[in-house]
Order: sequence, then structure tokens, then C-alpha cells
Amino acid sequence: MHFAQGPFLPMTLRAANPLQSEIDALDPSRPERTTQLVDLILADAVSRYASDVHFEPTHRAVEVRYRIDGVLQSAAVLSRELAPNVVARLKVKAELLTYRMDVPQEGRIQDSIKLHSVEMRVSTFPTIHGEKVVVRIFDPTGRTLDLEQLGLPGELLDALTAMMRERTGAIFLTGPSGSGKTTTIYACLRHLVQAAGGGRHIVTIEDPVEQAIEGVTQSQARPGHEFDFARGLRSLLRQDPEVIMIGEVRDPETASIAIEAALTGHLVISTLHAGSACGVVGRLMEMGIEPYLLTSGLKCILNQRLVRRLCTHCRRQVVGHAASVLTGAEPHAADMQYDAVGCDQCSGTGYHGRMLLAELLTLDEAVRRAILDKSDTATLEKVTASRMHTALWAAAEHAVADGRTSREEIDRVLGPR
Repeated sequence: MHFAQGPFLPMTLRAANPLQSEIDALDPSRPERTTQLVDLILADAVSRYASDVHFEPTHRAVEVRYRIDGVLQSAAVLSRELAPNVVARLKVKAELLTYRMDVPQEGRIQDSIKLHSVEMRVSTFPTIHGEKVVVRIFDPTGRTLDLEQLGLPGELLDALTAMMRERTGAIFLTGPSGSGKTTTIYACLRHLVQAAGGGRHIVTIEDPVEQAIEGVTQSQARPGHEFDFARGLRSLLRQDPEVIMIGEVRDPETASIAIEAALTGHLVISTLHAGSACGVVGRLMEMGIEPYLLTSGLKCILNQRLVRRLCTHCRRQVVGHAASVLTGAEPHAADMQYDAVGCDQCSGTGYHGRMLLAELLTLDEAVRRAILDKSDTATLEKVTASRMHTALWAAAEHAVADGRTSREEIDRVLGPR
């Protein structure tokens, strides 16, 4: 068995790829080769701060890709013949059934990599070319961020912390997968613990528990089993909680119990997948929550995205608007922006690290009236356009003008306006 050559990875790229060179150097005659191969890839992914590792089978090879700063990047290419052994090794490490290749499976790996204890979540999925495996890597350094360290604008941060001083009501966080909701919700929990000085009973029901927080009672739900979100939440309400964090509202029953708890003397914090802050309102109504309950129980909605920061070593200042170039007019300061170039410091991507963009919707009389009228999302967007604390697009434009990110990155994350 040999690793993929020729059309799968050009020799020029192979020469510039240390990981591929190390993989090629492994002795194919040794029985521990697959173990070494998997350990090598996972260790390399951790050292490059990848959040996910994708093992993607094709009809010719197995592509290994890392998600770094929210973007998938090619890491290596393995021969097609190695796929069964690599998948089997990952299943063994995650304590999954190696003989079941026809159903998705999920498991966990606890490994020691580069003097750190690293937790990884493994997910397998059958495809026409074999099983695809995705390994989610949790931060091995155990770094945590306080609410003040997230980079939220002052006005938005003040409004959010004011909402968390309330004794009742629901606070929802929304955004696509990988937008940093978990980091933000844990920062909120730490803020609540510090602000209360241990004087509030804070409980969570999560899937999974990703960080242990001193002063918070945390529980692990098991969707599909007896201890799911809805049943766990009903039981939590009998535990005399003051603050309840729900990892995610996924179904009408959980949504109903969460809003009921927010109306009966509890502060509820949760996440919900929606495209915008107003989309959360629409989704909750689709789940059967009556508008009058929403206007009474909902405190605020935080909508957020993560965008890549431009590398400060190689970013290049350019004229932002083509009109200035075409007409020969002197560009205004607002027309100037920065583009990604790429250098050794950023591995040729032009970006290094990510930053948070967010907006916060609080409910005033006009917003409540629109909800009671069962307005659709488009109408709600118009009503709330001037009522957001730091609107998402305004935050994005400001980040581009400051040279913290590029126009292309904003278009990639938010879509063209």
C-alpha cells in the first residue's frame, strides 16, 4: 500500500507540506504504521489550532482537511487503500463499533498531545466511497474567555449584562454552527457566577458539557434516551433553580418549557439556530409558542458571527470602491480598506485568528406590537433595523474600515449585501 501520488497532490505541494512528508516517511511494512499515522495527523491538527479534522473518502483517495479559523484547508492526502485502517483506528480510540460501517456513530477521545490533555469528539458517517470521519478538537490549553474579553462593543455589552441582572426572562443566542455561541454562553455563565458571588443557584442541561465551571451545577443530556432536554428541564424546575442554561432549544416541547420557566421566576439562557435575531422569534412561533408569551418572556436575542482577522504582517491597503478608480476621483477615507495577501506568519492565508461580530435585539413597544401581530421575519427585520444594539452589518463595516478584516471575508460570512 502506498500513499497517493501524482494527480492527488502535486510534487511541488508535497515538498512544501511537512505533514505529507512525515506521512510518506512512515514505514509501510511496520504494523504500527496506521497508529502512527493517525497520531501524527491529530497532533499536527492540534499544533495548528484546528477545530476539526475531516477524513473524506473519494473514489481515488482519502483527503485530510483541517478547519482553521472557520475555513477548511487541505492538510494531506492518503491512499484509498488506507481508509479502512484509518477509520478503524479512529473508532477504536473513540470506543465505537468497528464492525458497524452502515450507520453513523459518535464517540469521544481523550488523548495526551504535546503535554496537554486533549478532548476530541468523533463522528462517523457512511458515504458511497466509505466512511467519512470528522474529529472535533476542543481547545487543549483550556483557555476560557470572560464576557469582557469577547470583543463585544461597549453599548452591546452593557445591555447584555443588564439583561443578565434580571431575575426572570429568556435570553437567546443565535448564529450558525461555528459562530462561537458556546464560548459566549459559557462567558455569560462565568459572569453570572462572579456577579452573584455564589448567591444564585445556576444549573445547566447541555449536550455535551464542554467546560466545567466552578459554581455552576452542570448536567449532561442524552437526546434519544430517557434523559433528553425536555425531561431534564422539567426535573430541573423542581431543583429550585434561579438561572437555567439550556444548551440548545431543538424542539417544541423544550421551547415551551423554557418560555414557561422564563415566565415563572427563572432567568433562562439558551441557544437556538436561526439566521438572524428576528429569525429566533419566527422559529419560536413555528414551535407553537404564542406571541403573547414571547412578548412577556423574551428579554433579548444575541445574534453573532465569527470572521477571520487580517494578518497584520501582510495585509495590503487598497481603494475599497471601484468607482474611485474608474473616475479618477480622490478616494475618501471610507473607501480605503485592506486585502489579504499571505505570508509565513499566516501560513499563506492572509488571516490569523478570528473576531466576533454581534448584534443585540431587546424588545421595546414597537417590537412587541409586531410580534403580537404575528409579523413575518421580513417585517420584523424592518421594525428592528434601527433598534439593534450595534447592528451586525454596522459592526462588519466598522471592522473593514479599521482594517481588522476584509470585504471578501465579510461577504463569505454574511453574504453579499
